[in-house]
Amino acid sequence: MLPCSVFKGDFPIITFQWQYYWDITRRKYIPGGEAKIIKLSKRVIVSVLIGLWVIFPCSLSYAVPDKHHQETCCTEEFNDILQADPFNSSSVVEEVQKALLMTGFYFGEITGKYDEMTVNAVKAFQKEMGLAVDGIVRYHVWLKLAGEAEKVMARKPLLPPPAGEVSIVIDTFKRRLVVLNNGIPYAQFPIAIGKAETPSPIGNWKVTSKAVNWGTGFGTRWMGLNVPWGVYGIHGTNKPWSIGSMASHGCFRMWNKDVETIYPWIKYGTSVTVVGNPFGYMSGGLKRLNQGDSGSDVWFIQEKLWRRGFYQGKPDGRYGYGTVKAVMEFQKSHGLPATGQVGYKEYELLGIKY
Repeated sequence: MLPCSVFKGDFPIITFQWQYYWDITRRKYIPGGEAKIIKLSKRVIVSVLIGLWVIFPCSLSYAVPDKHHQETCCTEEFNDILQADPFNSSSVVEEVQKALLMTGFYFGEITGKYDEMTVNAVKAFQKEMGLAVDGIVRYHVWLKLAGEAEKVMARKPLLPPPAGEVSIVIDTFKRRLVVLNNGIPYAQFPIAIGKAETPSPIGNWKVTSKAVNWGTGFGTRWMGLNVPWGVYGIHGTNKPWSIGSMASHGCFRMWNKDVETIYPWIKYGTSVTVVGNPFGYMSGGLKRLNQGDSGSDVWFIQEKLWRRGFYQGKPDGRYGYGTVKAVMEFQKSHGLPATGQVGYKEYELLGIKY
């Protein structure tokens, strides 16, 4: 990981960081037959600070002090699930219940509790698949569940490639990806979008990268988008039961067979329009924006300020010093305290109402 250089005082300090980490899932059996999962992460960071002006290729970027971190559509992890007393209860258990329901082994409610019904469903699945019948959902069981879930999903017949210009519209409200042929809907597919706390990027983007089997959490295909504040894309999944929900770190998940269908149709530079609310999926008011924030909401504010002549440069969805300065100038011009933050009054003056 190479972070950007930062200006401190009159001299730039360029920070180099080489970082790697690995995750270890450790199972610790507790007396009385209980089980607990502890997820460990080890991180080794080597940092070198150089108080000189050094120019490097584009792998390094220059920036003013900023708290924001690069948003990334992360890979998906699988944690082991063991029976415990009291019963385990988590969103991870919800996922295994959805997978078992999809594959026909579980018929109860999605409770998130690893209760007796869920354990019995896991054991039935393990027996049917020829696995060790112990009621424990380990990594190989997750992979088997994902494979079986893909098999049982209803599929449309394979479509021939569109003959005209291909573009994509993603509707985050309906959670659908629509492929357009010369501007006319040609095919549509269900997708998973970002969670409320890690929303998908709203706006007009382009496909800038493509890859096959880019990583386990991205399924069989990856198509990256030119979102300036992070790494986002359209990809497959190793959690097919999540399609149709708000489940990702911001990327757009598709069933592997669906993303494999459209992958040859999509060229570099293909237009991708993501429709939705840039200020979040949920109601309840507008979020106060501060330096260090990033996302569609920041991009939209920058664009509004740019149109009014306050923001200089190209909107990038990152609330850095340039955005703070533009907001302060905007506030001064309207007789508001120059805080550099965007709150209710600033939203209202920019014509944004919730």
